[in-house]
Amino acid sequence: MARPVIALTLGDPAGIGPEIALKAVARLKGRLAASEFALALVGDPDALDRAGALLSLPTPPIVTEPDLPTLLGAGVLPIASAGNLVRWGEVSADGGEQAYQAVALATGLAQKGQVAAIVTAPLNKEALHLAGHPYAGHTELLADLTGVTGSVMMLAHGPFRVSHVTTHCALEDVPRRATAERISRVLDLTLATLRKLGIKWPRIAIAALNPHAGEGGIFGRHDIDVTEPIVRDYFARGEQVFGPIPGDTVFVKLRGREYDAVVAMYHDQGHIPVKLLGFNIDPESGRWTALSGVNVSLGLPIIRTSVDHGTAFDIAGKGLADETSLIEAIDYALQLAAPDAHQ
Repeated sequence: MARPVIALTLGDPAGIGPEIALKAVARLKGRLAASEFALALVGDPDALDRAGALLSLPTPPIVTEPDLPTLLGAGVLPIASAGNLVRWGEVSADGGEQAYQAVALATGLAQKGQVAAIVTAPLNKEALHLAGHPYAGHTELLADLTGVTGSVMMLAHGPFRVSHVTTHCALEDVPRRATAERISRVLDLTLATLRKLGIKWPRIAIAALNPHAGEGGIFGRHDIDVTEPIVRDYFARGEQVFGPIPGDTVFVKLRGREYDAVVAMYHDQGHIPVKLLGFNIDPESGRWTALSGVNVSLGLPIIRTSVDHGTAFDIAGKGLADETSLIEAIDYALQLAAPDAHQ
């Protein structure tokens, strides 16, 4: 491809996906015009037209799959299920189906090499389930579409990067899922991704599962029996892997640039610090005004990044949604897709 083409899925049309997609296109106008890259917005054109009318922004023209390798600027690639426009803020099977169809189409394009990467706007898990697609989220859906097992979620807020051993499961199930094999898989994918981002000698800390890393076994032995041998093994192989580091201090050290990434044991352990950094809050109203951060899927045969927020049904259709996270996700995808990315 003369320029990288990014497939941008619109997510659930009842959410803020169409709005932030058009806002992102507007902010990236200069870079798109300079042919730095191209954007194919994958979803329902009617949802984009509605968002365009709300924001007084133009909707990019319709394109077809054969047009993608030579796409200039931005275009809209329609999904097969377009036509049933759902209401803003409404959880529905139609919204879930359209979100699914967009991801399926974009994934197929990436697998065929028609696009360099996919970037996903948020979908709603309940709507996805109502549509008959019982996935826990994008990560699991993409793994199924690409035939992969063992994919990993990484959240990034600038140099603050957190990979997850487990994500969408009950907290009581975490210890049995946080096996030595799974932790090693997360470490391998995180090391490889950091090197693609240009970090030649990555430093990774593994967050402890238990308080105080088990306190010598008083608070559990998982960190001692499972994590410590892994750290010794990687260190013996010349990798800078440290831990287990207590969860109440490891993210402070990450913020201080002592590490390049942290491996978190479970969803909230990793999500809370990243989102606490990423949300900008208006002190007067208490509402969030912008969100910074990117969700990166590791271990897939394609490049996929995403926003680090949900569908925000409560503000959908009000023109309030902020596109910062989406633009960061596009830039992260471009960085990972660059021909000179470190291997």
